[in-house]
Amino acid sequence: MFVLGLTGSLGMGKSTTAKFFAGEGVPVYDADAAVHRLYEGEAVPLIEAAFPGTTEGGRVDREKLGARVIGDAAAIAKLEAIVHPLVAKARERFLAEAEKGGAKVAVLDIPL
Repeated sequence: MFVLGLTGSLGMGKSTTAKFFAGEGVPVYDADAAVHRLYEGEAVPLIEAAFPGTTEGGRVDREKLGARVIGDAAAIAKLEAIVHPLVAKARERFLAEAEKGGAKVAVLDIPL
């Protein structure tokens, strides 16, 4: 299976390009969407343990978390150490499922 990576900064057309591929039936992994799912699931207890008071109702409160980490390089590194491995596992699951499903091409939409 050929894996195509779409990367770039905000407003560079990654999502639009990914939609073109999806419209043709190509499996597309959206890293931003994966993080949002993690912030409503698997990452919640880990983030709460590392940054008490930043979750509510079983989900990460992005405003509270942002207030705790923005401008604090050590806090950002701590958050990335939690989230990045979870995102990598989700990406690997996606690729395995795409390959198992017989996809010849899969797209990874991953912002910088």
